[in-house]
Amino acid sequence: MNKQTVLKYCEDIKEWIIDVRREFHKIPELSLEEYDTKEKVINYLKEIEIEYIDFKEHNGIMAYLINPKNTTTIGIRADIDALPIQEKTTHSYKSINQGKMHACGHDAHIAMLLGACKILNSMKEKLNVNVKFLFQPAEETLGGAKLLVQDKCLENPKVDYMFGLHVMPHIETGYVETKYDTLNASTDTLNIVIKGKKAHGAYPENGIDALVAASHIITAFQSIISRNLSPLDSAVLTIGKIQGGDAQNIICEEVNMKGTLRTLDSDTRNFMINRIKCVVENISQSFGCKGQLIIDDDGYPAVINDKEMVDIIRYNTKEVLGEDKFIMRKKPSLGGEDFSFYTENCKGVFFHVGCRNKKRNIIHHLHTAEFDIDEDCLIIGTMMHVMNTLYFNQKNNLD
Repeated sequence: MNKQTVLKYCEDIKEWIIDVRREFHKIPELSLEEYDTKEKVINYLKEIEIEYIDFKEHNGIMAYLINPKNTTTIGIRADIDALPIQEKTTHSYKSINQGKMHACGHDAHIAMLLGACKILNSMKEKLNVNVKFLFQPAEETLGGAKLLVQDKCLENPKVDYMFGLHVMPHIETGYVETKYDTLNASTDTLNIVIKGKKAHGAYPENGIDALVAASHIITAFQSIISRNLSPLDSAVLTIGKIQGGDAQNIICEEVNMKGTLRTLDSDTRNFMINRIKCVVENISQSFGCKGQLIIDDDGYPAVINDKEMVDIIRYNTKEVLGEDKFIMRKKPSLGGEDFSFYTENCKGVFFHVGCRNKKRNIIHHLHTAEFDIDEDCLIIGTMMHVMNTLYFNQKNNLD
């Protein structure tokens, strides 16, 4: 299948993909509540006449093209959940669900993947690779990628290469971006509990002030990155919430703090967690308190891009869009992305598709009430999904 044929396939369904995106944009649903979204995805898969599996414990779906003779399996992922944001755009297809919005572009991701299903299914007799299309719930909260991994979507047959994308409003439509090695940081949610002893505020000697200990802990945190971590490594440690105390004249008995830790590799991640734990426990003890660090189990590992697969994205971007349309990102993002649960199990690459159009005032950031996409990006994402798959189809032919 040559490039011109693929591009024509994609152009022929461009309006269909736009309509699909708008239909999903109208019905945003929060993580683990994607019931109508799931039903609509299934209806489209039935229309396309592609086989699929849906899951009872969550709202994930896996469509697939599998031939037992094929020895290579490609996975492609789209996330399907939305955010608790009241939309402020004026489109006819704006959200009809009060307080909910596709403010992160997942509606676009669904449409692109359905477009890829439609095109690749139409040429399935010419495929010598298997393809799994993963429609994943709960990316915004608990890391729904874990659910599909647990449900063995990467097995039987084993996925060899995994692709994922995200629309990005910092990139103009017509450009594609990624980078070698680490693209997204690992994320960990920190829960810190400091326990002291309650007493009357006029008689502090009778109590143990957890609030004083907590304040020293927060101050000490500021020195971990600047004095314990090499300047050549990167981490972010933010305490964003602190609660404690009953009244202005009572010694605070318990303080609860919540924060986030972002790191770019497992060594730094482990070092930071151990150092934070040490600071919490020892400073608490020095003030007569007891301190405990609890790490939520909803953290994401770092997204590590495979070098060969980055090169595939680079090659296909130049094939589809032109020599100058690929951007090699210089620095990783400290934002989290649960695509990392896939790349822990197979080679993978995550890349960004530009959706910004300054002339049309499509400039707003992800996770904002004004966020929008230039719908021309939809055909680009679809083309990249198809071309990435056909790269291995062609490779297998040559082999």
